[in-house]
Amino acid sequence: MNGAESLVHTLIACGIDTVFANPGTSEMHFVAALDRIPGINCVLCLDETVASGAADMYWRTKGRPAATLLHCGPGLANALANLHNARRGRSGIVNIVGDQATYHRPLDAPLTADTEGWARPVSGWVRTAMTADAVGHDAAEAVAAARTGTIATLILPADTAWTEGGVVGTPQPVPPRPTADASAIDAAAEVLRSGEPALLLLGGRTLTDATLRIATAIVQTTGAKMLAEMFNARMERGQGRPPIERIPYQIDAAVHSLEGIRHLILVEAKPPVGFFAYPGKKGRLWPDDCTVHTLADIGQDGVAALQALAERVGAGMPEIAVTPRPAPAKEAIAPETVATSIAALLPDDSVVIDEGISFGRGFSRFTHGAAPHLWLQVPGGAIGGGLPGAVGAAIGSGRRVLAIQADGSAMYSITALWTMARCNLDVTVVILANRKYAILLHEYANVGANPGRTAMDMLDLGHPDIDFVRLAEGMGVAAAQAGSMEKLNELMAASFERKGPFLIELLT
Repeated sequence: MNGAESLVHTLIACGIDTVFANPGTSEMHFVAALDRIPGINCVLCLDETVASGAADMYWRTKGRPAATLLHCGPGLANALANLHNARRGRSGIVNIVGDQATYHRPLDAPLTADTEGWARPVSGWVRTAMTADAVGHDAAEAVAAARTGTIATLILPADTAWTEGGVVGTPQPVPPRPTADASAIDAAAEVLRSGEPALLLLGGRTLTDATLRIATAIVQTTGAKMLAEMFNARMERGQGRPPIERIPYQIDAAVHSLEGIRHLILVEAKPPVGFFAYPGKKGRLWPDDCTVHTLADIGQDGVAALQALAERVGAGMPEIAVTPRPAPAKEAIAPETVATSIAALLPDDSVVIDEGISFGRGFSRFTHGAAPHLWLQVPGGAIGGGLPGAVGAAIGSGRRVLAIQADGSAMYSITALWTMARCNLDVTVVILANRKYAILLHEYANVGANPGRTAMDMLDLGHPDIDFVRLAEGMGVAAAQAGSMEKLNELMAASFERKGPFLIELLT
């Protein structure tokens, strides 16, 4: 058994069943091992950013890690933006990165790079396997690290893959998440009993139906409020589930949402800050006279902490308001009408990938009445995660996926459409085609400037217009254009009934 074969056997033994791959020369022995040893679904991606984005959303829907296969340091570099998003979303991923043979590195061949150095900022675990007999053990450690919700990067020099002497690694147990301090739970209970204005800020793994019911019971009993973080890895939403709003992106609205709060209680969340700095604006969003308390930090079990807090304050069964499911909107195309139609037509138990950027930013409050669904965002802010995420979510969940996708960010990872077609994934992509980087026009105004010709040329996506229908069809995805709400409703409803991917270019 060579090192590559021991790697495949170890991954399978540790529960890895999917690899999102963009291999190169240094990884050919791993590719050959995957060919000889059944048990892993190999998904070809045409760019490493698609592989990493797919692995991110696979974790968020499946609850266990997939692996990526990346070609040397530059391949890892192509994957970094969506690995940044995955790190912010606390996703578990096992990166397998090929490298020069150990004895070839000193020759400084063109693809030689500081692969470990590039991996460390986005990884919680990094190691280079130096011998064939170490590969299996290192892989088992990588999977164990990824199963805790971190990115593990294993660098595999080519000679450790082809050399005989590989040993299958032993699966390792994953330690339970640390519990919150009893003193933190007591302090939060005391704050909530005080009657002073308080707010629970939820993030991480707390945004499930069951946990939101606990949080809702707490705020209904104590008179506190609750919000979710600005961007979240996953939220269970829809009819019958407790609705929760997020801290707004726009800085003044975000400050207003926390106005008057005297106690901010963090539950697997970070203290809220502005996405960017602006002249004369606050960076920290909470009021100056507000005290920040941590019930459970991002590495602790916030669900158990909320359960304990509910007992401390005597919370009972929550009352969940039922938001009626709306009819599809027929008015002019606008954020609220598009969101209303999504709420009306979304299938039961589907997954929504939200990279709507500026046009889609307000969709949340109009979609509480949709059928029960899972809503996934891009918490790291690196654009281009939406289409790859749809690939990973469809494979990880086996459910219908709706990808709400801004047009500018779609172009960062457009080749994900090809993988959707190749795998015949049940994905509906709605491209919000406003022909510009609309978010940058807002940001330009936020810094007090009015765009002139040069600025507009850098923020405009016209001249020529991008034809998403032809792009999709060229990669094997059926597509159509919608210029009215009636046409959007018709195309969305039909796409949800068909097998395979479908793209709708919505002219906004």
